[in-house]
Amino acid sequence: MNRFPFVLLFFLSVSLFGQGAIQLPDVIGTSEVRSRQIRLEGNADLVAGGTRLFGLHGGMEVVASGEDFVFRMEPVGSGVQLTISSAGQRLWEERFPGPSALALAADAAVQRTLGTPGFFASRIAFISDRTGHAEVYTSDLLFQELKQLTRDRSQCLSPNLSPDGRTLLYTSYHGSGFPDIYQVDLSTGQRTVFAGFKGTNTGATFSPDGRQVAMILSGSGNSDLYVANPQGRNLQKLTRTKSLEADPAWSPDGVRLAFTSDQMGGPQVYVMSVQSRSMERLRTDISRNCSEPTWNPREPSLIAFTAASAGEFEVAVYDYRKAQSTILTRGAGDAVHPVWLRDGRHLIYTERTSRTSRLMILDTATGKRAPLSPAQLNNASEATVIYPR
Repeated sequence: MNRFPFVLLFFLSVSLFGQGAIQLPDVIGTSEVRSRQIRLEGNADLVAGGTRLFGLHGGMEVVASGEDFVFRMEPVGSGVQLTISSAGQRLWEERFPGPSALALAADAAVQRTLGTPGFFASRIAFISDRTGHAEVYTSDLLFQELKQLTRDRSQCLSPNLSPDGRTLLYTSYHGSGFPDIYQVDLSTGQRTVFAGFKGTNTGATFSPDGRQVAMILSGSGNSDLYVANPQGRNLQKLTRTKSLEADPAWSPDGVRLAFTSDQMGGPQVYVMSVQSRSMERLRTDISRNCSEPTWNPREPSLIAFTAASAGEFEVAVYDYRKAQSTILTRGAGDAVHPVWLRDGRHLIYTERTSRTSRLMILDTATGKRAPLSPAQLNNASEATVIYPR
């Protein structure tokens, strides 16, 4: 795991309601990423919830003393008031309303102290077979608002949330017995067929602005990459190869698509301009089996993907600037289906063994990994994530 230098020389200069990140003097010349040490005070339930949230962040360490910052969280009506202090000086405070107040407060604390976006208020969708069938579920990151979305009693695959959180696309064998793409209105639960063409319909993925959907269709006799509008109309075929394409993923600006193709005889990651349809292979030079690309939302030069390595599958990342790849995970079992969180630092992925699978969170800066999905979900996999607008 690569370590990034943390070169720093900051002065304490913050107004009570300043807009920038709160900065303190830091260790100079250290060779490893340094976590901020924080102490939590206030309401016991909020402190417990905050401890769980900050425990997921590789840049935060909850301590009993010797902290960089104190986060005080108190209930105010149906919301939460957050106060940030350091060395006995109050630096910043704000109130957050609504049912997601704690997560939003924790995200604000990350933004103010690390200078990067928080991800705790993210919403996820994923697959679980807790009922004996692979169904789609939605949840918050702490799984306190878990909801079973489908009851297909069939194989469900590849859930994908729209950027506005109103719609979900997924693949299911429900109905026709063949893989079709369905669209679900999350406010009403109404389900409609999004793509039910002859052959395979899968991999539907919203563009960052929600105005396009990329997907894989095989109605022409070969699995090719297509784009359509959010209603599944105005289909455009982007690839016309004799190979099999899969796993489309949009660039942050919605201009390019990364996807998997076996043109070289085995799965490799390719990148295509949606407008010009020019296509190039990502020269990962790390494995003969690379798939499931996911584009970093904050750093377009980084693409995470799944790579076969030493008899297992691992999560890796390709850096365009360095033209090189790095394995991010090691250990027993497979690490597959990576997806970036909105800070561009953390990933959710599926840890899979011969007996079970679960969702994990990975800090790509420190290598810290932690279980995300609870055991009662049985096998959990294939997470997709959005941050509410």
